[in-house]
Amino acid sequence: MAPETRDDIAATASDSRRRPRLAVYPGSFDPLTNGHVDIIQRGARLFDRIVIAILVNLDKSPLFSIDERVEIAREVFRDQPAVEVETFNGLLVDYAERRGADVIVRGLRAISDFEYEMQMALMNRHLRQSIETVFMMPDERYTYLSSRLAREVFALGGSISGLVPQVVEQRLRQKVGPVTPGVRT
Repeated sequence: MAPETRDDIAATASDSRRRPRLAVYPGSFDPLTNGHVDIIQRGARLFDRIVIAILVNLDKSPLFSIDERVEIAREVFRDQPAVEVETFNGLLVDYAERRGADVIVRGLRAISDFEYEMQMALMNRHLRQSIETVFMMPDERYTYLSSRLAREVFALGGSISGLVPQVVEQRLRQKVGPVTPGVRT
């Protein structure tokens, strides 16, 4: 029988016998931005565990290697035991099912993200009806932010302070070296 009242719903939600809720947050994270961090931290409050699932995409030439992206994410979330970091390839729903995930978390920054994300969510539902997609919007400070934009601003010598975790900025400086504002190499 379905819960009828708010008290029934709260009791069901807090039932210690329920299966822990695992969410998967997929992406390339090249680099991890503060928009990603915001969604992951908020997702960790909604679910028992959240896995940052970094896509291994051999068709792309990323700035950071897959191992570097895993290291960065693990460093950023090292004090948050509910956050795990893994890599995957193939269909996201296959990976989520292997992990026992109930939910795929996707970020929506602007209306322009919605059409693509909706198509992906509907396809994932078609493939695995047991796995839900939850859309989360980042804090307003990050609605314009993307990994591509952070890379471009850095490459052009602009400040990315406050856009990416400090470790990302440090790793970019180590990888690319100092950048002269206004000079593109």
